Amino acid sequence: MRGQRNPFVAQEGLPILVLVAALVALLLRYFEPWLALLPLAAFVWLVLLFRDPRREIPPVALGIVSPVDGEIVAVATTDRCVVQGEAYRVRIRIDMMGAYTARSPIEGRIMDLHSREEGVGPECPANALWVETDEGDSVVLQFHEYRFGLAPKSLVKLGERVGQGQRCAYVRLARFAELTLPLDGKVEVKVGDRVTAGCDLIGAVPHP
Repeated sequence: MRGQRNPFVAQEGLPILVLVAALVALLLRYFEPWLALLPLAAFVWLVLLFRDPRREIPPVALGIVSPVDGEIVAVATTDRCVVQGEAYRVRIRIDMMGAYTARSPIEGRIMDLHSREEGVGPECPANALWVETDEGDSVVLQFHEYRFGLAPKSLVKLGERVGQGQRCAYVRLARFAELTLPLDGKVEVKVGDRVTAGCDLIGAVPHP
């Protein structure tokens, strides 16, 4: 499956980039050129921060792709914030200069974590993203440790269908992403592995 077409930077960053570019142009036009150096450096940094490159999604049925660019820092089992009892937990340290947009780890439907009284583990934040496959398997994506208190922003709605590797949220300045996936599935990564959003496989849900 080929990645979707998109601009080089996330739409959320465009207004900020336009303002900084206008400031650079103003300083170059009416003031000393050296005064534009700092805003110009800020513009380049912001382009790198907001970049949203096209990604080639691997054609792997029931595969779970990495939602973010980063490094695997933990692979374990957990009973926290899961919808199918005990599950694997894969924790990723997000690359601050990686893609600004998170990708859906798997194809399925966006579910409401609070729509079922049973099966939802404790300490599960309301903004976690629960994707349920057509086979009934669940993958939950969470973000942790927001820089400056700036939480990620979802791009999808409850009940919406998402494709594997589809853009699903703005990461903003979150430090970590966590995936929980079925214990009877498989995990393909280990601590220390580098992963690319939408491209690299984290694991797979069990085949029917």
